[in-house]
Amino acid sequence: MTADEMLASDFATLPDLIRAHARDRGAKPAIVFGARMVDYAELDRAMDRIAFSLQQSDVQQGDAVAILGPTSLDYALVFLGALRAGCVAAPLAPSATPEQLAAMVADCAAPILFHDAAHDIDVPVRKVAIEQLEDWLHDGAPRQVTVGPDDPFNIIYSSGTTGTPKGIVQPHSMRWVHIGRAPAGFAEAVTMVATPLYSNTTLVSFLPTLGWGGTVVLLAKFEAREYLVQAEKHRGSVTMLVPVQYQRIMADPEFDRFDLSGFMLKTCTSAPFSAALKADVLARWPGLLVEYYGMTEGGGTTILVCNAHPDKLHTVGKPIDGQDIRLIDDDGREVAQGEIGEVVGRSGAMMTGYHGRTDATAAATWFDPAGNRFIRHGDIGRFDEDGFLTLLDRKKDLIISGGFNVYPSDLEAVLIEHPGVSDCAVVGIPSEQWGETPVGFYVGSGDPAEILAWCNARLGKTQRLADLRRVDELPRNAIGKVLKRELRALYP
Repeated sequence: MTADEMLASDFATLPDLIRAHARDRGAKPAIVFGARMVDYAELDRAMDRIAFSLQQSDVQQGDAVAILGPTSLDYALVFLGALRAGCVAAPLAPSATPEQLAAMVADCAAPILFHDAAHDIDVPVRKVAIEQLEDWLHDGAPRQVTVGPDDPFNIIYSSGTTGTPKGIVQPHSMRWVHIGRAPAGFAEAVTMVATPLYSNTTLVSFLPTLGWGGTVVLLAKFEAREYLVQAEKHRGSVTMLVPVQYQRIMADPEFDRFDLSGFMLKTCTSAPFSAALKADVLARWPGLLVEYYGMTEGGGTTILVCNAHPDKLHTVGKPIDGQDIRLIDDDGREVAQGEIGEVVGRSGAMMTGYHGRTDATAAATWFDPAGNRFIRHGDIGRFDEDGFLTLLDRKKDLIISGGFNVYPSDLEAVLIEHPGVSDCAVVGIPSEQWGETPVGFYVGSGDPAEILAWCNARLGKTQRLADLRRVDELPRNAIGKVLKRELRALYP
């Protein structure tokens, strides 16, 4: 079958699609990384070599292949080559501690670990240095494998607030949905990738681009000016960025001199995206701006086409067609339209479960009265009269102060309006008087006492901040989410 025929079918695997693209458009650039480029024919051959070498190393179909290190071309090749062998890619976050990383390798039972020189962790499995990948490779044709929709594609680890790794098992069917929902024109896309390859945020644009036969431009790390330089150089047309990256790009004093007219689609996910920032991107950066809300675990996804709904920028949009998103109360009952509840979602793109964690899988699952399985998103939200979802906060971040529910996002929305504040976050701190009380942290030049008074004058009595601290920067993970547990630890 041709790639077009596969894409029109009920199911195809990414390795098979890449093989078809190699036949149909072999000389087309597939992945660009700095001065290196591989076309589809070269990518197909590299995947074969890696798959064959894994099989020669007694790595079996269905085994996990752990990958640890920063974004690189060889990292991407190992990930894709593991899939060609029928293995399960297990990308690990370099920001985790050595103990956490060892626990992840043990949890997924990977018989092999590919790592860069800076992350040579002590684990009792075969290790291959990514920088020496060529020395490990063998030439040969890999055994063909048959992969079904329910077979695991990858395991992504999310440590959560406790630091205990949870492996999110995503099947091939979930990735097929991601490929299938890519918009028309993705076959000619030049996708700028500036988030790490171990993040699902990255994979939901990286994998569909290759599935459709487009070109991926990988950046080793994100820096706003370098992103703009590379986007102009390669005539970038698609990108997935997180809000803090948009913020830094739009704040670059030279932004308006770069030619970004090639962009047809810019997307965002993973963290709160303020209405003001969306409006700035709409005004100054050509192309569609689309916000997606969803989870690595899957469940339901909402979409907001910002260009079409400039009056709804405070929301995360409406559920994608065919996806079921509902709101439930603490007793697991659906709430009425307009009321606040926890978000649960159901779709064709859902994790199989947390690897080896039936308890955690059960805790993340909700069943409706008809017995349909939903994923609990852990967010609190409300649907407006037009069906657009407004997120209020993470359920675990909700502050209950004196018996009143206080949503940190409401306080953050006021705090960021002060001209002396460029970034901020609000967390709940234990209080003998109130049980919990809100405390703010901000980045900026303003005086803490003056900003605190200004902010509290604009908040309701039960919302007022108990304290405000200035910090040099907010702690964030690699995809821009504020690590609120670290902020709580900073407060005496």
